[in-house]
Amino acid sequence: MIRFANPIALYFLLFIPAGILFYYFVFRWKTKSLQRFGNLELMKKLTSGVSRGRQKFKASLVLSGMFFLILALARPQIGTRLEEVQREGVDILVAVDVSLSMNAKDIAPSRLEKAKHEVGTLIRQLAGDRIGIIAFSGDAFLHCPLTLDYGAAKLFLDALEPGTIADPGTNINRAITVALNSFDQKERKYKVLILITDGENHGGDLKPLIDQAEREGVVIHTVGIGSPEGVPIPVVNDQGIQTGFKKDRSGSVVTTKLDELTLEKIALQTGGKYFRASGSEDELDQIYSTITKMEKKELGAVKFTQYEDRYQYFLLFALLLLLWEILLPERVRIKAEWRGRFR
Repeated sequence: MIRFANPIALYFLLFIPAGILFYYFVFRWKTKSLQRFGNLELMKKLTSGVSRGRQKFKASLVLSGMFFLILALARPQIGTRLEEVQREGVDILVAVDVSLSMNAKDIAPSRLEKAKHEVGTLIRQLAGDRIGIIAFSGDAFLHCPLTLDYGAAKLFLDALEPGTIADPGTNINRAITVALNSFDQKERKYKVLILITDGENHGGDLKPLIDQAEREGVVIHTVGIGSPEGVPIPVVNDQGIQTGFKKDRSGSVVTTKLDELTLEKIALQTGGKYFRASGSEDELDQIYSTITKMEKKELGAVKFTQYEDRYQYFLLFALLLLLWEILLPERVRIKAEWRGRFR
């Protein structure tokens, strides 16, 4: 069975019937031109040194060469072979804060959209590493399990919205707990957690969890999104339109502050790095650059089907046809026949 790796190129085959029409009108025009000079039969005898048959044959060679050249451009593939690819990488879990404060627009277009864009860029850079996504606010859950299917991970990422989890607040403890439970408990390396948040931790003492992460070989990188000075938490309706700011029971506007000190301690103790999100969008690039230097594990051999390219044969045949057209002359030798002195 033949398949084409570049099927769009087959649209160029429309030039073949166009070429046939072109040559049809060219030969018709030549015939009419001869008729203008005189009797057609007489003109054919006078131009008998030029073979009309060869002209038509050369035209068919050009069209045939174009046909096979277009087929070669479409990259025909015939047959298959199985290949085994050894994948090496690390397990990366990205915990994304989806609390309502991530609606804040002090980072355009919003804190959450900024985080999703950076994580999407990270996913596009991955080559062999497994990726998973944790959503957290007042609680946390594994939104996307560890996978090598980067397309599926991107779909899960796009589905994240502020308020995905009903429990309000920023519970970093739960995010780390879910991450520790999602990694392979038997391994003591090859594990990375990227924590992206904009608020202060409401989950209590983090020290026991950080100690556990350190013992289990989990490197935690942290990214802070927001302002340490604090900004109001916007309230958004179902249409995505901001209707005001969140207020407490006394009517005062509630603000959310970025606790950089806590995030720095988490990263420092586990061998990771802390970054504050900026407009340059290079925080996760720097984190991934660090990840690529880590020791990697084999994630197993992946078998896949590889089609064999056969365009070379079509290309060679096309070139031979075009070369034949170039070398084939239009003129033919005419043998002189003696018919007497006065004939």
